[in-house]
Amino acid sequence: MRRYVVVRTLSIVPALFGVSVAVFLLVRLIPGTVVDQMVGTEGAYSEESMRALRAFFGLDQPIHVQYVRWLGALLRGDLGVSWRTGLPVLQMILSRLVVTAELTLAAMLVALAVGIPLGMLSARRENTSIDHAVRVVSLVSLSMPVFWQATMLILAVSLLLDWAPSVDFVSPWTDPLRNLAIIALPSLALGTAVAAVFMRMTRSSLLETMRQDYIRTARAKGQRERLVVYKHALRNMMVPLLTIIGIFVAIALTGTVLTETVFTRPGLGKMLIDAINARDYPLAQGAITVFTMTIIVVNLVVDMLYAVVDPRITYR
Repeated sequence: MRRYVVVRTLSIVPALFGVSVAVFLLVRLIPGTVVDQMVGTEGAYSEESMRALRAFFGLDQPIHVQYVRWLGALLRGDLGVSWRTGLPVLQMILSRLVVTAELTLAAMLVALAVGIPLGMLSARRENTSIDHAVRVVSLVSLSMPVFWQATMLILAVSLLLDWAPSVDFVSPWTDPLRNLAIIALPSLALGTAVAAVFMRMTRSSLLETMRQDYIRTARAKGQRERLVVYKHALRNMMVPLLTIIGIFVAIALTGTVLTETVFTRPGLGKMLIDAINARDYPLAQGAITVFTMTIIVVNLVVDMLYAVVDPRITYR
C-alpha cells in the first residue's frame, strides 16, 4: 500500500507538467494582451509607450523564456502578481477560495441528497413508471447546460416569487441564515445539474450489484429487502460511486465558473472569467492551476479510498 501511494503520487508529476504547459499556452491563445486592453480602441498610447508596457509585463520576451520564468516561480510557490490589481495572486485566490469551496460543498450535498436516493429508487422499481420517470428526469437534466439552469432558476424565482437573489456575499460565520439564502440558488442550480450523473450511475451500479450471487444468498436466508440493499448491496456499489465523486469535483469546479458568473458570486470562477477578460495572465494561470491541482489531488485521494471501501482491492 505504501509503495503504491508513493508511485501513484509521483505519477502525477508528468500530469502537472503537462497541465502547466497547456495552461500557459492556452491563456496566451486568447486574442489581445493586457497592453491592448489598457490601450483600448482609442489608441492613446504611442508605439514607444506600448513597447515599454510590453517590456514591463515581460511580453517582449520569447514565449519559452516567459514559461520558464513562470514555472520557476511556480515551483517556489510564487504564483506572481496580478497585472490589474498589483496584489499577489495567491492572496487573491485565498480570499475567493471560501466562496467556491462553499458552493462546491453545497452542490455536492444537493447532488448526493437528490441523485443517490432517486437512483436507488429507480433501481428497486426497475421498469416501472417510477423508474421511467427518474430516467427521463435525469436525461433532461443532463441535456441542460448549467448556465441555462441557473438563468431559468433566477427567472423562476423572480417571476413567481417576486424575489431576486442577492448579489453580495456574507460569510457563513458572520450570518449563517443570510449566507444560506445567498448560496441556496447557486448550489441548487449546480447540484441538480450534477445529480443526474449520480442518478444514472447509482441505478446501474445497484442493478448490477443486486444480480450478484451473494445478494441472492442473502435473500434466500430470509433477510429483509431493505437490509439486503443497505447492508450488502450499498457498500459494494461504493467503488463506482467514489469514481463519480472524483468526477463530480471536476464537473463542479468547472460548473462554478458559469454558476458564479450568472449569480455574480465573488468566487474563483468569476475571478477567472474577469482575469481572462482583462488578459491578466498571472491571475488566470494561477486560478486554473489551483482548479487543476484540486482535481488531480481529489482523484488521487479517491484512488486511495478504493482499498478502504473494497477489501478485495490490494496494491503491490
